[in-house]
Order: sequence, then structure tokens, then C-alpha cells
Amino acid sequence: MEKLGLNQLREMFLNFYESKEHYKKKSFSLVPEKDKSLLIINSGMAPLKPYFAGLETPPSKRMTTCQKCIRTGDIENVGYTSRHGTFFEMLGSFSFGDYFKTESITWGWEFITQVLKMPEDKIWATIYEEDDEAFTIWKEVIGMPVERIVRLGKDDNFWEIGTGPCGPCSEIYFDRGEKYGCGSEDCKPGCDCDRYIEFWNHVFTQFSKEEDGTYSNLAHPNIDTGMGLERLACIMQGVDSIFDIDTIKYILDAIVAKSGVQYGDGQFPTDVSIRIITDHIRSVTFMIGDGIIPSNEGRGYVLRRLLRRAARHGKLLNIEGAFLAEISKKVIEASGQAYPELEEKKDYIFKIITIEEEKFSTTIDQGTAIIAQYVEELKAEGQTVLSGEKVFKLHDTYGFPLELTQEILEENGCSVDIEEFDEHMNKQKETARAARKSAEEDGWAEDNLSVSMEGTTEFTGYEKVTDQGVVKAIISAKPNAASVGEGEDAKIFLDKTPFYAESGGQIYDCGTIYNDGFMAEVLDVTKVQGNFAHKIKVLKGQLHVGDTVTAAISVTNRNSIARNHTATHLLQKALKEVVGDHVHQAGSSVTAEGLRFDFSHYEAVSKEQLAAVEELVNDKILHFLPVKVEEMSMKEAADSGATALFGEKYGDTVRVVSVGDFSKELCGGTHVSNAGLIGALRIVSETGVAAGVRRIEAVTGLGVLKKVEESEELIHAASDILKTNRSGVLAKITNISEEAKSLKKELEDLKKSAISSSLDSILAEAKEIKNVKLLTKAFTDYDINDLRAISDDIKKNNKGVIVVFASQVGEKVTFMVSVTDDLLEKGYHAGNMIKQIAAAAGGGGGGKADMAQAGAKDASKIMDAFKVAESLI
Repeated sequence: MEKLGLNQLREMFLNFYESKEHYKKKSFSLVPEKDKSLLIINSGMAPLKPYFAGLETPPSKRMTTCQKCIRTGDIENVGYTSRHGTFFEMLGSFSFGDYFKTESITWGWEFITQVLKMPEDKIWATIYEEDDEAFTIWKEVIGMPVERIVRLGKDDNFWEIGTGPCGPCSEIYFDRGEKYGCGSEDCKPGCDCDRYIEFWNHVFTQFSKEEDGTYSNLAHPNIDTGMGLERLACIMQGVDSIFDIDTIKYILDAIVAKSGVQYGDGQFPTDVSIRIITDHIRSVTFMIGDGIIPSNEGRGYVLRRLLRRAARHGKLLNIEGAFLAEISKKVIEASGQAYPELEEKKDYIFKIITIEEEKFSTTIDQGTAIIAQYVEELKAEGQTVLSGEKVFKLHDTYGFPLELTQEILEENGCSVDIEEFDEHMNKQKETARAARKSAEEDGWAEDNLSVSMEGTTEFTGYEKVTDQGVVKAIISAKPNAASVGEGEDAKIFLDKTPFYAESGGQIYDCGTIYNDGFMAEVLDVTKVQGNFAHKIKVLKGQLHVGDTVTAAISVTNRNSIARNHTATHLLQKALKEVVGDHVHQAGSSVTAEGLRFDFSHYEAVSKEQLAAVEELVNDKILHFLPVKVEEMSMKEAADSGATALFGEKYGDTVRVVSVGDFSKELCGGTHVSNAGLIGALRIVSETGVAAGVRRIEAVTGLGVLKKVEESEELIHAASDILKTNRSGVLAKITNISEEAKSLKKELEDLKKSAISSSLDSILAEAKEIKNVKLLTKAFTDYDINDLRAISDDIKKNNKGVIVVFASQVGEKVTFMVSVTDDLLEKGYHAGNMIKQIAAAAGGGGGGKADMAQAGAKDASKIMDAFKVAESLI
């Protein structure tokens, strides 16, 4: 066989199936687009499930892909074995009701024997034990000797997941030779030894499993084949490990060079660390390239876990500083041609990895030191199980991942009391849930009442601001209400309404509902199973089910909302152009008063970028771009380049809102007819709201004028306080600031002078215990820097001293422990000592061996803490 590179193999496969009239589709994103059952794409067929299920029409009845995949189920084995990895590429060929077994097996055989030129006598096939059709194809069409066709049972060669489509499969194996075998005469595929390696599975989806356990024939059988690209590369390159194939070894070699550690020849545990970093940096690079950012939940947590695990193993290899971003460049060099999104987003990938790794560096040092202490304590007590409470504290206080704690403990022969950990975690979740929970503000809700309604509410608000509707139902605090009267609150349902119900981030319309003798104010509008619930307060008269009413929205309020909604679309597009294409909406709120837009980004947006975004939006407003609304199919919308909100449900027909040729989004909200009607946009603030999520708040129209007026009032108030005119405010503030700095410096100098003159008297207070001078002293209104300065001066000219200081500033108490270098050699450790000292005053902290600090709650216990210090000498 010719030795072929991984990138070459990928192209050969895709081109071969393209020659067989398969539509060659580039890899789908690792983020599932329409499958909420999956966190991350984990197989070649996962993104194609809507096609197999008949929910969507595929672009062709024949398709071929090389799909990016992530699996973390075997993460504990990564690095310890030669084949496990979290990231892999899956080659696939698919038929949606077109060809079936004969073509699938025949073309598969053609590819591996004529294109790849694998020796025919090295190829074996397995089939489902009852699949005589597949047996006949292998024997008579392919001509494979019957002794190399192995029948296996349902567990091995039948694919099904619960009820629904399923079917037998045929796996193709490569014989690696007797040296990998078990020596048994009956050794063949299905044996537990390493001689036969399965590399391609052909699934024949021809049945449907019913609820009663029976199987029915599918009208249109499908083909789904999957072949791991890395495993194929191992065979073609004659290597035993995925870490030895060309593209992966290219990354591994960079890690070896960076660490200066020799790789291979069973160098355990350094080989393990090198392989873990190699695998994880591939996953991390591809995940960030597909828009995933580190977070504490979902796929963001998977990314963070992999990145932090790789960073820790870098520490184990004694790699100094952040290094993963540098290694990610090797991933992009190896795979960028096949996956151009990596090259396009390389700066962004580098930035995200750098920020996350630097953020974790402090955490990993703290967590590792604490776990090391826990392990020492366990061994001293003859125990091996660390309490779940301590593990939870590591997770909750220091942000140290549970999985990383488990891994470190396992390396030291210990484990976690996971049940106790779960108890603490669940308790925290219950507390948070209770804090969020609140009773219905009005004491009644739709789902607690029986309301019978046919059909759904027709929304006419895109075209009308006033419309007539018939009252379908009334619900209130009164059971089975059929009417509502003056002074009462209720929720009424109309057959049609111009009132927008809160959805998609846009607030509801307000206004009035009335007829002869009846008037009500609309307080809010929500959707209840397709019906619009208008919460009203009756101002006069009576309303009954079946009455006809006029529903009139507040036009000025609607116009303000529309201005802010259209501005939100312009803002999102401007952010993409100025900040980067990785920006994706993570939430929004559009009201009459202003807009809030949450978006994915890894750091604060700079002042310069915000100014550029604001300028770009206002430029588009001043160009009076027309706003066009069209209804089209979801496919037409996607083909037109319309932006859709990830995770949002859309029907077959969608509404596309375009602002000139600048912005195009799927949106069900209300908008102005021309961008010029927005007037202007002013960004009010930019803040962080969660890991990797930023928030911009802005105003438009009269809201901009209101903000200007507020600024004017603030300047006038400042002028009055500073006793100067408007133009002199800045100069006055500058003078006061400089004066404050001068006074602060003068105060610091006085403090230093006082400290220097009293050092001898402070040191004279030290107690000598077991040849150690213990100096304990309490201060008032000294910060931690002051304490360090005193301690450093004492340690500079003295040996055999342990300094324990406490300072009270208001209600805050700070402890500091400092140890001279000669005592470090005798085993004294400031970080260990301060934990027990601060605990006596209701506090806690930590630090290094020579210096540590801690906060405490009870100033009355400072002397008790000093007594603990004496007991530790």
C-alpha cells in the first residue's frame, strides 16, 4: 500500500463519492443547528438526522461528508491508549431512499481496493447473522471468500436506538497480521485481540422498530456509512497509534519541542501528558473555530474542561507560562486547508485560548496546592476518599473543576465522595432556584384554569394599529369567569388583535380595549398556546365572552419600540463588522425606552470599537436605508444569507427583515419602514453579564435627547458643587485629583517614616518559642501593603522570625503571615499556618510558604488567632 497523508485520504474519499454522483457537503458545525438532544456533533450522521427522519428534504438523495466530531465519553482514556481521542473526523457516504446494499458494499470495496489499493487478502467483512442479502453481495458480487465473511449477533451488527428506523450493518476490517493476534486458530473479527481493526461501518436502515417490539419494513431504506479518518490513516501509514499519523504528529512534535521532554519508548507519565495536550488542543481549536466559547455550562463547559485539562498537563511537563495558543497554530497549519474557517478565525482562536489559559493559571496553582495538602492529610489518616464538601468548596470557591480534582486524586490513589459532592451541588441549585421562584403576582395563571378555545389568535398588528375582535375567553381570579367588571383585572383572549405579544426579545404593545360602555387599559400581552392573552384593568363597564371590542395600541409607544428593534438589527451587523464575525446574539430586550443586546465575545469591547460601531449604525440611519419585510421558506431565507438566532424555533415560512443591503435577519417583531425614522443611536453602556457574554445598552430617537439632557443636568450639578462654570469643570476636577494624590503620597511617607522609626520597638515585642521569634501585632487602618512593608523590613535584617500581623479597617479584618527564608528549610509554611490562624477569627485564606494573607470576620477574635499562631510553633 502507498503511504498516504490524512489530508490526502480525506480528499480521495470525498472525490470518489462525488464521482458516484454524491453531493459533496462540507462539514457541518460542531454546534448542532436543529438537534437539542445533542450538545456537540458526535458522529457523521448526526447533522443529517432531519433528512433520514423525513423532516427535511436533503439537497441530494446522495451525499458525502467529512464531519468534525467531538466525543468526551472516554476522556479518561485519552493519552493512556493509542486510539482514544476527543476530536476525530468521520468520513461518510449516505443514501436517502436512493441506492441500497449492493451499491454501498460495491462502491466501498472499489474505494478501498482500487483507490487506496489495500491488499484484498487483508480485508474481512462482518454482517448481521440474519442478513443473507449482505452475505450474498459479499460472496457473489464482491467475490470475498466465505471464510472472511463473519456473521455476528445483534449487539455487534445491528444498529438501533429505541423505536424508529433501524437495521443491520456490515463492518469492514483490516488484518494487521499475526504479530498482533492472540494465537488462537479461530482468531477473526469479533475477537478481543488487536489483530483485526474495524475501520468502516455500512448501516442498512431498512426497518422501523415499533412500540410493541416488532419490526416493519421502511418504504424507502437508507444507507449510512461511517469511516474514522484517523483510524484509516493509521492503516495507510502503517502506524499503531493515532498520535503517530502525519497531521497529529506534527502537533505532538511541537509540544515535545516546547516542553523539552523526550517522547516515546514508554516515558510514563510524560507520554500521557503530551498525548492529552495533543488531542485536546485539536478539539479546543476546532470548537472555538465553530463559535463555542468557554463557560460553566453546556458545550462551553466541555471546551473549558478540555482546555484546562490540557493546561494542567502542560504544568506537569514544566512548561512555563501560557502555551496552548501557540500550539493551536500547528492545528490550523495541519488542517486549515480542509477547514478554512480555522484560518479565517485564527486570531480569534488564539485570543480566546490565551485569555482562558491565563485566567486558569492562578486557579490551577491554588487548586493543585490545596489538593496536594488534602492528599497528605488523607494519607496521614490512612484514608483514600476525599469528602464531597471539600471538593465542592474547591469547585465553588476556586472554580476548580470536579473532573480535574478527580483526575489528580486518582493519580495519587485517592477518590472523591461523589454522593456528598452532589448533595452540596444540589443544595446550592435548590437555593438558587428558590431565590428565583416567585408566586404569580396576581394570584392566578392560565394553566390553573380551564379555558376552552378553538383556533389561535390572528395577529393583525403588522398592518394595523386598531382592529376589531371577538372575546373568545376571559380568565381572572374568579373560577370559570364569563365576564369582568369595573375595577377588576383579567386576561382576555380575542380572535384577532393588533397587540404584539411579548416574544423574540420585543416587549408587548400597550393601549386600550373598548366598546360602547366599556373601557380597559392593556397592561401586558403574552402568548398562550398560540392565543394572545391581554392582561387588562377594567376602567369602566362590563365585558362578556362573545362581545366585540375595538383593540387600539398606543401608536407612539409602538413607534418607539419599532425604532429600537430596527436599531438592534443594525447594531448586531455593525458589531460583526467592527468587533468580528464571531459575534452572535445571546439575548436581547427591545422596549419603548431603549434596547439591550447580549452577544458572544471574550473581552470588553474597547472605547474605540464602541465609537466605530455607533458611527457605523448612525451612518446607515442617515442613509435612510429602506426596511423591507418578506415571507419565504426557511431554505430560501438561509440561501439569502439571513441571520437566524441559534436555538430559536422557526416554522416552514419565516419572516425576513432587511435594512437596505446592510442587514438581513429572521425576525417576527415590528419595525420602522425606513432606517432614517430611527433618528440616531447612542450607546449608553457596555458590560459583561456572563462568561464570554457582553451586553450593550443603547437608546434611539427621543431617548438620545433625554440622555443629552441628563448629561447636561449632571454637568450643571457638578459645576455648582465645584463652584465653577461649565467650561471650568474639567480643570477643577484635575486640580482636586492632583491635590488628593499629593496628600495621599504625603500620608504614605508619614506612615513609612513612622514604621521605620518604630521597627526596633515592634521587633522587641516578639516572643521566642523553640528558637523561633514569633511577632504578633494588631494594627488599625493599615492595609495589606503596609503590613508587607513592615514585614519585609523586619525580614531583611533578621533571621528565625515568623511575623503574624492583623489589621482592622472598618469592619474588615486582614491577617498576614510571613516567614524568614531560614525557617522555610525547617518546614514552616505561611500558607498552611494562616488557614488555622484566620479560622480562629471566622476567616480563611492561603498563600505561599514565605508569605500568605487571609480575611476574617470577627475582630474580637484577633487575640485568639494570635494564640493559635503560638501553638503552631
